[in-house]
Amino acid sequence: MTTDATLVRIGQGVALHHHQGQREAARDLFAQIWDEIGGERGDPLHVCVLAHSMADVQDDVHQELVWDQRALAAADLLSDARVAEAGVTLPVAGLYPSLHLNLADCYRKLGDLGRAREHLACAQAGIGALGDDEYGQLIKDGLERLAQQLRST
Repeated sequence: MTTDATLVRIGQGVALHHHQGQREAARDLFAQIWDEIGGERGDPLHVCVLAHSMADVQDDVHQELVWDQRALAAADLLSDARVAEAGVTLPVAGLYPSLHLNLADCYRKLGDLGRAREHLACAQAGIGALGDDEYGQLIKDGLERLAQQLRST
């Protein structure tokens, strides 16, 4: 369980969206947190998690892509020590399959199947960093669904 106050607030936004169906309220909370952390100049862990979550509440796939790209760029600045310090149990490498899955899905929606397949391959290459838990299975299932969609396209 994380004790990082910013991550807790981001988690509240995720709950608003996923558990209460309040997509707009989540987006508003995420925008407020984004301003508070200093946007892309903020702590890379906060930027990564927030941008990853913000992408999920976008109505426009182009905006979703921008947020997913921000999340990936921030992940590249993270260390395992930083994520552990925040109480995150996953190593940095465990973040990449989900980040690449989301990017692949954005590119699929935009019709850029080449880039979609590139990000899918990156995600699949990193699945060894995922745990054998509910989160790991969620990402693996998502990768399989996307692979099937791309095969049928």
